[in-house]
Amino acid sequence: MRRLHVFPVMVTLLLGLLAAACGTERPRSAVSPAAATRQVVTEKDYDPDRFSDPTRVDNQWFPLQPGMQYTLEGSAIEDDRRVTRRVVFTVTDLTKVIDGVRTVVIWDRDWSQGQLVEAELAYFAQDDDGNVWHLGQYPAEYDDGEFVGAPAWIAGLDGAKAGLAMRVEPRVGTSDYSQGLGPKAEYADRGKVREMLPESCVPVGCYQDVLVTEEWDAADPAARQLKYYGRGVGNFRVGWTGRDTEEEVLSLVSLKRLGPEALVAASTEALRLERFAYRTSRALYGRTAPAARAATAATTPPP
Repeated sequence: MRRLHVFPVMVTLLLGLLAAACGTERPRSAVSPAAATRQVVTEKDYDPDRFSDPTRVDNQWFPLQPGMQYTLEGSAIEDDRRVTRRVVFTVTDLTKVIDGVRTVVIWDRDWSQGQLVEAELAYFAQDDDGNVWHLGQYPAEYDDGEFVGAPAWIAGLDGAKAGLAMRVEPRVGTSDYSQGLGPKAEYADRGKVREMLPESCVPVGCYQDVLVTEEWDAADPAARQLKYYGRGVGNFRVGWTGRDTEEEVLSLVSLKRLGPEALVAASTEALRLERFAYRTSRALYGRTAPAARAATAATTPPP
C-alpha cells in the first residue's frame, strides 16, 4: 500500500479552518440509509472523454493548487523498532498526459530516520462531475542511498487502470472503490469512507467536520491506513487500524505556498526525476509523453 498523498490548498483557506482548541474526537452518526444507497461513482465509471478541464482540481476534500507544499512528520515500525518518518509533498506547476487525460504532477518525497527512501511522481485529474482520479505513479525507491527499484504503473499501459482518489460527495455507508490498478507493479489499493469526526487536531491547528477514509492493499486487506481530510484543505493526518504491522502515524507540521522561484526549483527537480524515470523504466515510462509546464503544456520528445 502506498504510504501517503496529501492534497493542499491556499494558506488562507487553511487558516480559516483552524479552531482555537482541540477537542475529543467522536464519530458523527452515519448518514441516512437512503443517502447511503444513492448511486455513487466507482472505478467502472472512469471515462477519459469526461475530463474537459482536468487540471483544475478543486474538489473540496482533495484540492490541488500548484505551489502548495505540505510537510508531515511522525513515525512507523521498521524491523521491530519505531523510526521517524517525514514526508514533503509538493504540487508542481507541471502537467502530463496519461491515458489521454492531462494530469497534475505531484512530487512527493519520503524520509525514514532522516534518509530518503522514496521520491515519487504521481498523477491526478478531476472529471467533469468533480471526482478526482489517480492515473499512475513512478516511485523511485532507495536503500542506504542506493536506487533499488521503481514499481511504477501508468493508466492505459500494461493493464493498468485509473482509480478514484476522492469522490465529489464522499459519504459514510457507500461502497469501497479502487484507487488504481497496476498489475505488473502489484498495486491494487482500495479505499472507503470510514466516518466523520467533528474535529481533529495536528501541530498546525484543528480542523472541523473531518472526513476519515481507510485504505488497504487488496492483497492484505487486514492492514488498513486511515487518512483524515479537512474540507477545503485535504489530507492532513495519517493513522492506522487493523493488523497493520507498520503502524505509521503522520501529522501536518508545516504548510507553505512556494514563491515563483521556489516553485520553478521544485518543478525542475520533478523534471529531473522524470528524466531518471525515462532511463530506469524505458519499457513503461518510456511510452509516455513528457511532462510540461502548465502555462505552455508544450510537448517535446522525451530525453
